[in-house]
Amino acid sequence: MASSQLNNIYARLNPLPIGRASAKFLDYLTVEAGLAENTRLAYGRDLLAFAKYCQTKKVTAIKEIAPNTIYAYIRHLSAPDGDRKQGKSESSVSRSLAAIKMLIRFALLTGEITDDFTSIIEGPKPWQRLPKIAGKEAVMTLLTAPTPDDPYYLRDKAILEMLYATGARASEVATMLTNNLNLKIGYLRCIGKGSKERIIPLSKAAIAAITDYLEDTDTGRGKLVKPSSKNNLFLSRTGRPLDRIDIWRIVKKYAARTSLPKNLTVHTLRHCFATHLLSGGANLRSVQEMLGHVDIATTQIYTHVDQERLRSIHKKFHPRP
Repeated sequence: MASSQLNNIYARLNPLPIGRASAKFLDYLTVEAGLAENTRLAYGRDLLAFAKYCQTKKVTAIKEIAPNTIYAYIRHLSAPDGDRKQGKSESSVSRSLAAIKMLIRFALLTGEITDDFTSIIEGPKPWQRLPKIAGKEAVMTLLTAPTPDDPYYLRDKAILEMLYATGARASEVATMLTNNLNLKIGYLRCIGKGSKERIIPLSKAAIAAITDYLEDTDTGRGKLVKPSSKNNLFLSRTGRPLDRIDIWRIVKKYAARTSLPKNLTVHTLRHCFATHLLSGGANLRSVQEMLGHVDIATTQIYTHVDQERLRSIHKKFHPRP
């Protein structure tokens, strides 16, 4: 799906004045930077919109882009336009600006421009939103929602347990291979964004659920596996590997069956994993490593979610408790 969308973006970029430079930059993100396909797709969409805007403003080359061009584009994104009743959100504008800045720096690297003015360009500062989490009891309710009456009970239970035990993303669970697991020692090898690899321990409950799924030939993986399945861990009824949309649907299915909030998603379980670890006293750096965050500031936001932890820290360390 993402590959066809990327090819479509390439085809639409090439006729545009700065489109070829943008396409070369996307190639660079693939070959040199090794970014994930979905990340490149997001950059491609933002650069396609910017290239179309530049065409309307008679900007025919990267070297003709000036700070005023970019500021005008930011105002264009932020203002209502046509069917759009309101402008783009701060986060969307900031993401577009980041893509444009990286394009300018790439042009500097390739010698198409000689002046890097990206440091003086400032975009809107998005509000920092706290992640939505569920309490431990709510998560336990979700994990026990699959029953033996469900046709893929062992698979679904193993998926839910793995999501909460590891904080893995839906795409990471969907692409998990059987040889990524070491159930005897109790860890898995996870391939995340940008093909970065990390090791994450597994809980006893997750190990038990995955073992049942792998070893049961009547209702587990043995029932689903086909010659084309290779060593993919989680399979559909036809034996094909699940994709991230399938993982999301499985979580939504069991969340809807219980009294849990309708907005409980795969990413909610990732947030719960991090928050519950930190509330139990886990080291922030360790949680960062398990989540695969590049910047610890991204992980640090979970410390603001757990109010009880903040209260205990204040009580313990404030000079006037």
